Amino acid sequence: MVFSSPAFLFAFLPFTFLLYRLVPGLQAKNLLLTALSLVFYAAGEPVYVLLLLASVAVNYTAGRLLGASRLPAKGVLAAAVAVNLGMLCVFKYADFALGSLYRLLGAGLPLPGLALPIGISFFTFQGLSYVIDAYRNRNLISKSFLKLALYISFFPQLIAGPIVKYHDVSMQIDSRETTPALTADGIRRFILGLSKKLLLSNTVGRMADLAFTASAVQLDARSAWLGALCYMLQIYFDFSGYSDMAIGLGRMFGFQFLENFDHPYASASIKEFWRRWHISLSSWFRDYLYIPLGGNRRGKRRTELNKCLVFFSTGLWHGASWNFVLWGLWHGLFIILEDLLPQKRRPPKALAHLFTLLAVLLGFVLFRADTLPIAGMVYEKMFTGFASTLQSEALLRALLTPFNLFILGVSIISALPILPKMKALASGNSPACALARAGSYAAAGALYVLCALNLAGSQFNPFIYFRF
Repeated sequence: MVFSSPAFLFAFLPFTFLLYRLVPGLQAKNLLLTALSLVFYAAGEPVYVLLLLASVAVNYTAGRLLGASRLPAKGVLAAAVAVNLGMLCVFKYADFALGSLYRLLGAGLPLPGLALPIGISFFTFQGLSYVIDAYRNRNLISKSFLKLALYISFFPQLIAGPIVKYHDVSMQIDSRETTPALTADGIRRFILGLSKKLLLSNTVGRMADLAFTASAVQLDARSAWLGALCYMLQIYFDFSGYSDMAIGLGRMFGFQFLENFDHPYASASIKEFWRRWHISLSSWFRDYLYIPLGGNRRGKRRTELNKCLVFFSTGLWHGASWNFVLWGLWHGLFIILEDLLPQKRRPPKALAHLFTLLAVLLGFVLFRADTLPIAGMVYEKMFTGFASTLQSEALLRALLTPFNLFILGVSIISALPILPKMKALASGNSPACALARAGSYAAAGALYVLCALNLAGSQFNPFIYFRF
């Protein structure tokens, strides 16, 4: 992929930003951003840019048809949803569904082997957001193909989110401003996200890889738990880092995207975890699946069934594998158990927090393991692997180098909700607050230098959510 090259990214971003500032008029700026977003996607997926454009065309046409009073709106909506989900199923789930069926029937037939278009889960859900919003509120129907194309293809969040709902960004496409303060804040936010990825996620990710690719002889309880902890940190800094970069870039172009993470590892329940983790996805399923299914309005049993369906869909959205489905159902199970537990019998907050972290960590073993047997082996080692071998001692030494321990400690501290408190303290008008804000930009500059040095001395490591 061309856009996975650091050289391409370092050239594309400043070129796009400078050209955007030079082009006069909002309409011309929108046209420029749309064209360059398509170039960005085509650099990685030359063929599948046509699929992206087809998605825009289908949803644009559906919106215009919804505005035609002679046609049944529910029929138009159903057709648009079917086409969107049909494209997603063909490219993302065909091999998984047919492979599962062939194994069940004992057939050895070939699979289609279609390559997964990058970001298809994200741009499909954004297209669905537009169609459903247009069905619910005809005032949101776009008469401009360009406007919808920019909404679906905007490059900062095209590949790995956050998933932007049409009703949240529609007015910003028509009217927005870029100020020096927003630009500076966006650059700082972008650097923070880049630092999360390069300086933290990649390091703990290499530790997780060592554990999850180890053999049964190499892995013991210590390495298994450490590997699971490292992956728990890796996926958080990887994905929240990308979200920070997308939000920062959005601000540089005048867009205000909603937050996608709110320190989820500070949660005291799984329900709270999902209010803080991948907020754009959980809110999407709430608005467009859970509530249309009836939400909590049709009795307790139906409510719990609706939640199971939502978390089954959440797991399946992440990938065409039973690992992801079980991961989603794992979280759904804990959501239901929390609902069933009487309020007066709930544990103290500190204990609830530890229990939530444990449940999340164990769930991420399913998410990280390449296959169910590997996940089973890791679980077995976590709870029974107390005997050490020469191989397990060697693996543990490879994991616990001084540098790895330092980054692990920094990662754990950085996952705590410390930064928002520091930002709140520096939000006043006093000279001390102004000095603190200036210091934050100086720190961002230092982090950028570290990131540049890191990129120069290492291989490019793509974001985890690129494959979804």
